[in-house]
Amino acid sequence: MLQEAIRHVGRYAIRRCTPEEIPQVIRINEETLPEHYSDPFYYDLLEGFPEGFLLAELDGKVVGYMMNRIEFGFSNIRGFSLTKKAHVVSVAVLAEHRRHGLGEALMEEGLKAMKARGCSECFLEVRVSNAPAIAMYRKLGFVVGQRLYAYYRDGEDAFMMTKELQA
Repeated sequence: MLQEAIRHVGRYAIRRCTPEEIPQVIRINEETLPEHYSDPFYYDLLEGFPEGFLLAELDGKVVGYMMNRIEFGFSNIRGFSLTKKAHVVSVAVLAEHRRHGLGEALMEEGLKAMKARGCSECFLEVRVSNAPAIAMYRKLGFVVGQRLYAYYRDGEDAFMMTKELQA
């Protein structure tokens, strides 16, 4: 069951993921990122926040994705206040489809879904060496909140980046 496009970026469509498309998302994750998740993890994210699990597709082929979850806990922005926040778990676009604005479009649509679900802030982790992603997140209004030392399995540090979501 294909979902209707939420947005078009040139010839690409941004839309919600279906359970049948999770294997394509897993393939993209394995091809583009060193971090991998168990298969059930993807399905849990889709079930928990379906409007925040987005795909980029071209001519019926999935070429990118964004998956998020909603969490409750202490704010990453306002200290010890409890809040409903969105966590960008993973964003990836196949190498041959980068530089078309897909990552930014996925993020923008994901942020809209987060706001619609009442999240007051969003956070993500990004490798300190991933300058293009950091630049994109900054463009979208994210700021570096802290450095997470040896965050990734290979020992690389991450930046936790945060963004306050306005109603």
